[in-house]
Amino acid sequence: MNIRNNKSGFTLLEVIIVIIIVGVLASLALPRFFSTVEFSKSSEALSNMGVVRQALERCYLSSSGTYVGCTMANLDTDDPSTAPGTRFTYSISGATVSAYTIQATRLTVDGGDGTSWIRLIQTIGGVTRTGSGRFIGIK
Repeated sequence: MNIRNNKSGFTLLEVIIVIIIVGVLASLALPRFFSTVEFSKSSEALSNMGVVRQALERCYLSSSGTYVGCTMANLDTDDPSTAPGTRFTYSISGATVSAYTIQATRLTVDGGDGTSWIRLIQTIGGVTRTGSGRFIGIK
């Protein structure tokens, strides 16, 4: 009598090799994924900065054509930093007769690092956006 021993399936070595390959691919892809997710949160900051910018323009008109004295405290809009669930703090600096800077700094909540920022700089020549940390390259 001939008994055939037909074993099918994967060997332990093959399974280990597949696990190693999946681990290497995950270690390459996950940091990029989390970086992309964090960068996408910049849309919240840019939207709120737009609201602050509009309030600054109204302050400019009511202050006889100057941004001097226009602060978050005296704008005719709520400070977006105080909204529930916000991921950023907002500040106005460098307010002169014809220019200002709005900065959104990432909080440590929801995976933030607490140091990355986005700046919107308004001058006579136009608007410039810059970023640091996870927001480098924002336009």
